[in-house]
Amino acid sequence: MTTTLLIQSENIPLTVNLPTTAQMSLAEFYDFCQANRDLRIERTATGKVVIMPPAFSDTGNRNFNISAQLWNWAEQDGTGIGFDSSAGFTLPNGAIRSPDASWIRLDRWNALTDAEKASFAPICPDFVIELRSSSDTLVGLQEKMQEYIDNGAVLGLLIDRKNKTVHVYRPNQEPKILDNPEIVEGDPELPGFGLRMAKIW
Repeated sequence: MTTTLLIQSENIPLTVNLPTTAQMSLAEFYDFCQANRDLRIERTATGKVVIMPPAFSDTGNRNFNISAQLWNWAEQDGTGIGFDSSAGFTLPNGAIRSPDASWIRLDRWNALTDAEKASFAPICPDFVIELRSSSDTLVGLQEKMQEYIDNGAVLGLLIDRKNKTVHVYRPNQEPKILDNPEIVEGDPELPGFGLRMAKIW
């Protein structure tokens, strides 16, 4: 058998096959990520390893602005903690994902062991944000957002800078598409949170 690696570049996934006797175990995947710290690496529920290049500078700046706004709210709210794009989580379906920004309620986070927190924590964030970059397909990100919702997220925002739209995901609802909003509210799931879009567009 081979382990399939999908490398996203210029919207064209490249496939690299590594000879192995089985799919990477969680420990092997962790070691692989440790050996390739400059790359953003995820694993799908079917075991495919997806390697994404580092974000371009403008995308990195906008991710920073998103994380800063989420951090400010989380510090004032005090009911949960936030994470940037370098954090990976093991979802209930087995996928290991790294949202561009995310937030988890404290009671759920504190229920994890220290060892679980120090790895790809076995938890789906309550809130996730994905920012579409030039190498992302909209369909691919929509599928990822639905995966978060199906695995326990209560709110998700997919920001499509190219079309100046924000897709809002909630369980048991069709995604709501906001056209060029000035601010995206997180109520009722994140009371008082509002993502100001001026520095994100």
